[in-house]
Amino acid sequence: MATGSTKAVYAALFGNLGIAATKFVAAAVTGSPSMWAEAYHSSSDTVNQILLLVGIRISVKPATFSHQFGFGKSQFFWSFVVATMIFGISGVLALEQGFSSLLFGNEYHAENHMINYIVLAVAAGFEGNALRIAFRQFKQAIIARSDNKPKKIRFKSLLSEFKESKDPTILTVIVEDSAALLGIAIAATGILLTDITENTVYDAISSIAIGSILMMFAFFLARENRGLLIGESIDKQQFEKIIRIIEGIPEVNQLVTMKTMHLGPKDALIGIEVNLVDGLDTDKIEQVTDEIEQNVMSVLPEVKKEHIFVEIER
Repeated sequence: MATGSTKAVYAALFGNLGIAATKFVAAAVTGSPSMWAEAYHSSSDTVNQILLLVGIRISVKPATFSHQFGFGKSQFFWSFVVATMIFGISGVLALEQGFSSLLFGNEYHAENHMINYIVLAVAAGFEGNALRIAFRQFKQAIIARSDNKPKKIRFKSLLSEFKESKDPTILTVIVEDSAALLGIAIAATGILLTDITENTVYDAISSIAIGSILMMFAFFLARENRGLLIGESIDKQQFEKIIRIIEGIPEVNQLVTMKTMHLGPKDALIGIEVNLVDGLDTDKIEQVTDEIEQNVMSVLPEVKKEHIFVEIER
């Protein structure tokens, strides 16, 4: 069964397949530098969606002796590869196309400009739909983690979720689609100015701007996924909620320490050390340990029980 992240990736993939093909046709017919940049961008996005699906597929493989905590971090790895591809392929090629046209000139068939507008308009529709699907999944994650289940999501909550999200797949799709829509707007502006003035400098500058934006988005994604690969803790809200619940257990004298690390977008490694009140027998200690584990899973329902370790301070 496809998850929300997988649906968002498939929506982006099928949209980018058709978009890339039409952009290449328009670029070949008109010679527009910004359209070539957009064609490279959509082609890279298509490959990126495939890599994200590879990461999702590998992440659900069962644990092995060599990988005893499973393969959840494969999504972080492939999302990092996607970020470098946006930089290494889309960004560099768009910059090269723009500077090449700016410095050495470029044959531009102004009489065919209408095809560019049509292709960009269609692309905007596909990209907007893919972004809508990804954004809907993104908002559902905010609602699922909230205690009071807000009906309306505030902008501040969106920014916080964007920063705290541990799902690199949905994050990558949102960033890619946002960059795509921004790139389409820039390309359309450059082509329009070139069409009006018959000066291809504007089109070349648009290509350079698209390449620069792609590099900035790539840097942001690479930084986010780098943190996840190294090992990020669960978000602060969940962390503090678990602490409150554990400290509310009557038999817990003190929560000595708790350390966490995400093993995947949903799974995490939880290490807890507690000091219990005096006079508890072995059965009661085991009961308290089970209660702590259950409380952790009430906050993080998709964390595997075998990844929760509770130690009693001696």
